[in-house]
Amino acid sequence: MDGSIIVILVALVAAFLAFKFVKGVIKLAVLAAIAVAVVYFLSQGSI
Repeated sequence: MDGSIIVILVALVAAFLAFKFVKGVIKLAVLAAIAVAVVYFLSQGSI
């Protein structure tokens, strides 16, 4: 019984860390997309 509780806790911690990591990756992807869009518009002379 105790072993399964430890496994569940480890799985929850791993899922939480993975969720934070994915959120960080998504945030970086959004920032990169904005930067690419700004560079694109500047190179087109639209701004």
